[in-house]
Amino acid sequence: MKIHKGDAVIIIAGKDRGKKGKILESFPKDGKVSVEGANLKKKHVKPKRAREKGQIVTISAPFNVSNVKLLCKKCHKATRVGNIVEAGKRYRVCKKCGQRT
Repeated sequence: MKIHKGDAVIIIAGKDRGKKGKILESFPKDGKVSVEGANLKKKHVKPKRAREKGQIVTISAPFNVSNVKLLCKKCHKATRVGNIVEAGKRYRVCKKCGQRT
């Protein structure tokens, strides 16, 4: 996966198409990511102790990484990601403007 935790992304498919957010978690084995404020699901939580109320919590569920694109910091557009090697270090690069991300 070329997208990591903390990256700014835009959702390109699904019910939340067009939303922008930050990656909260990535699951490389499953090919899924969790984006803040997107794909929200409601979860019913039982009370843990006596005299405590149960509640309904909204969580952001993971979805397929193919539904998001990285946002370039320089050109602020959805872009594909490339790699370059400089002085023995590998960097990710915006395919549109060439800026390192």
